[in-house]
Amino acid sequence: MLKQVLHIGLTVSDLARSIVFYRDVLGLHFIGKMRMQGEATDKLFRLQDCIVDVAYLNGSDALSSPPIELIQFVHPKSEKFLPNLTQTSISELCFYVEDIEDSYQKLCAQGVEFLSEPQYFDFSNENLGKSKAVYFRDPDGIILELIQPL
Repeated sequence: MLKQVLHIGLTVSDLARSIVFYRDVLGLHFIGKMRMQGEATDKLFRLQDCIVDVAYLNGSDALSSPPIELIQFVHPKSEKFLPNLTQTSISELCFYVEDIEDSYQKLCAQGVEFLSEPQYFDFSNENLGKSKAVYFRDPDGIILELIQPL
């Protein structure tokens, strides 16, 4: 039935600010943006008089993944809450990196908020190998992860 993951959608409070973060800080390529409104949009989101701005960013030559879809509800406004890993939801979006310490330092220098410094994990006994991982937040507090398999 399912063929592939087409995109990963994130609801954001400020589309322009989020585009800057995902494009300029994380290095994704901006594909384009659009505005959705009208009867089909109202039905899709199960809202009335819904206006939604949407932008797409894709991986770079170094990143192979489905595009990131950034969604800003212009009307009605999105409710903002601080995402938490312990809430039932999609918990995080994870990016593979070759050098987690370097990526961590570069993102810290740009003011990115991290939950900790990179942590080492050894799950070799479970056939899952060794890695380093760290969680961080986008401008809306959405939790993202960097992981480096070792």
